[in-house]
Amino acid sequence: MNLNQSHSISGTYPIHEADFRRLSSFIMNHYGIKLPPNKRVLVQCRLQKRIKALQMSSFREYTDYVLSPVGKSEEVLHMIDAVSTNKTDFFREPVHFDYLLQQGIADYRTASGKRNVSVWSAGCSSGEEPYTLAMVFREYAGKETGFDFDIVATDIAESVLQHARTGIYQEEKTRVIPQELKKKYWLKGKNAYAGKLKAGPEIMEKVEFRMFNLLSPDYSAVGKFDFIFCRNVLIYFDRDLQSRILEQFCRVLNRGGLLFLGHSESINGFALPLKTIRPTIFMKYAES
Repeated sequence: MNLNQSHSISGTYPIHEADFRRLSSFIMNHYGIKLPPNKRVLVQCRLQKRIKALQMSSFREYTDYVLSPVGKSEEVLHMIDAVSTNKTDFFREPVHFDYLLQQGIADYRTASGKRNVSVWSAGCSSGEEPYTLAMVFREYAGKETGFDFDIVATDIAESVLQHARTGIYQEEKTRVIPQELKKKYWLKGKNAYAGKLKAGPEIMEKVEFRMFNLLSPDYSAVGKFDFIFCRNVLIYFDRDLQSRILEQFCRVLNRGGLLFLGHSESINGFALPLKTIRPTIFMKYAES
């Protein structure tokens, strides 16, 4: 019995350095996700299920397959689903949502004269951010006659988008949602769905989920936006890719529109038509 066979029986598949380099280079070049050498164990752990599902005996076999023409067509998105980090929560970094309700939406509408606004949640993961945005904008709309909005939510991983489209979450996950908003916009599960909540139609109908790769050379197909949220996503890209992504955001962000980044992200050192409104909140001041 060879080494690979013994590992397949025990349920663990070691990833050798050469195979890790091949996979990490491919992922970086095509999806922009940084996987330095210290992520080797993480990649090994996250791809175990894929190797088992495909009934393969080693990472070498898996690497050869995923980088083949057939694998690039059939397996790459499963691999990206597995290695992507999809950490998100409802009302994560609440200062952003407080700013929108207290000042941001009203100030933008006053300056732009717009009655309807468009929002992009880029890197939306399993949907908590866009549904939070839908609640916030619904609350604002309830006080402003004639106001409306739409939200586009994108991610590179189809599995999290499928989850997001259902709008169903464990009740534990929704505990951070204020009780009055939960009563307004969420449905409590019963029987087989006990212990879960489902987004109500008032917020589900306002969000369109799409697959989109931020390494795409042109963002115009996604739309033009008044507010863009891309929080805790740029940290996974190197500086050159961060610059390219931010430039693309500026091209599809309307003048006077707002870009929201994560607490550990900034635009320092980039030549962009953006000015800081609050920490991690930036306004586009000129056409790009």
